[in-house]
Amino acid sequence: MSYIDGFVIAVPTANKQKFIDHAKQGDSVFIDLGATRVVECWGDEVNDGEITDFRKSVKAKEDETVVFSWVEWPNKKTRDAAMQTMTDWMEHPERADPRMDPEKNPMPFDGKRLIYGGFAPIVEVGDKA
Repeated sequence: MSYIDGFVIAVPTANKQKFIDHAKQGDSVFIDLGATRVVECWGDEVNDGEITDFRKSVKAKEDETVVFSWVEWPNKKTRDAAMQTMTDWMEHPERADPRMDPEKNPMPFDGKRLIYGGFAPIVEVGDKA
């Protein structure tokens, strides 16, 4: 069964193209490590909630846009192997894929406010196009 990594990020709206460029370069690493699909979604209708919402979850400022992203893996085993590879790169940066080098591909957002997690699908409806 597939496995999903999900992300919510606050990106300065002025950095939209920088984010797209960063994502294209970094997301290709996920594909090379076995992901079947990566989707990056720029906030379009992200409403304020009464108690909580996407904007509050990442402490988005007025000049920031919320990005919702996910990485689809064929299974958790493939995802865990990819994450282990990336962990190894952090411990041994000389072996790291240059696309993941923060000097060459800096994050155009505050990574400390990124929310992420791994999810096991329990219901799927519709075509997986």
